[in-house]
Amino acid sequence: MTASPLLSLPGAVPVEDGSVPAHYGDPLREQRALAEGAGLVDRSDRDVLTVPGADRLSWLHSLTSQHLDRLADGAGTEALLLSPNGHVEHHLVLAELGGTTWADVEPGTGAALRDFLDRMRFMLRVEPALVTGEWALLSLVGPRAGEVLAAAGLPLPPAPYAVAATDGGGWVRRMPPLGDGADAVDLLVPRAELAARAQALREAGATPAGLDAFEALRVEARRPRIGVDTDHRTIPNETGWLTTAVHLDKGCYRGQETVARVHNLGRPPRRLVLLHLDGLSEELPAPGTPVSAGAREVGRLGTVVRHHELGVVGLALVKQSVKTDAELTAGGARAAIDPDDAPAELDDSRAAARDRVRAVRSATIPR
Repeated sequence: MTASPLLSLPGAVPVEDGSVPAHYGDPLREQRALAEGAGLVDRSDRDVLTVPGADRLSWLHSLTSQHLDRLADGAGTEALLLSPNGHVEHHLVLAELGGTTWADVEPGTGAALRDFLDRMRFMLRVEPALVTGEWALLSLVGPRAGEVLAAAGLPLPPAPYAVAATDGGGWVRRMPPLGDGADAVDLLVPRAELAARAQALREAGATPAGLDAFEALRVEARRPRIGVDTDHRTIPNETGWLTTAVHLDKGCYRGQETVARVHNLGRPPRRLVLLHLDGLSEELPAPGTPVSAGAREVGRLGTVVRHHELGVVGLALVKQSVKTDAELTAGGARAAIDPDDAPAELDDSRAAARDRVRAVRSATIPR
């Protein structure tokens, strides 16, 4: 991945791999810009793929967790590729526009996804391609995002996941809110015009904000990143992806049996929670750090951030049995689960399904 031209802006400090700005000198102020104004975030490290071809939607429908065969022009969504056992392998954010399905995915995962899609083409009329070298993603976040887009002569799609084409190539896609309700919009731009498009948005009123600020609001919104907030055992039912990236009335895709079975029983083995840490250490725990209750390991940390209002918080996958008021530790820090992340209550139908399974296992089901 080549370094972004936005690293030449004043105060820019790169992320660890040197690809995009982590911050511009004041990460907490940049978070406030996203929460209260309009911040421009360089996310051009994300991989971008295109899938043109007459069979693209029915083909992607058959491969992923999402209902895609009727995805309308100018619409977007999220989707997952699962292993045969239902474990999450790829998370795709999609946009359907002008006869092409676009997907942006985690940095560094695009080649593996393209290779998988190539193997699944068979005789279908689809041509998946990795186009990260030609296209780049920016995000505009904050309650003033719409004003900035209007001042820049760009459209604001009316609802989350709606997509609108932009002059000169690319598109604008509205996303679900970040943080405590901040508007979020993704902009796909030609990579050769990344600096110019970013400058136009800055002139329209956007404040440059680094990836650290974006990550803080993402964590607050409980939106996971694959490979950071998940591990090789993660199933969609343990995360918010079950509502954003899975169509529960759809069958016949790889891993679907696991998703349906766990959903019907109503109790996945783990759940994604927001964890508050004491913040006494200058060093933040790394993704994968164990979460413990006494001497017992009960989960793993994902992304940990310093939030401008919440302090040190992180996403964690914890066992379903862990109570919300449990006294936890992670990386030497005391930790507590956010009270909003209590385990979901079972409805009557799921409780009945679970009772039936228990009865089968104990050979006491009524005859």
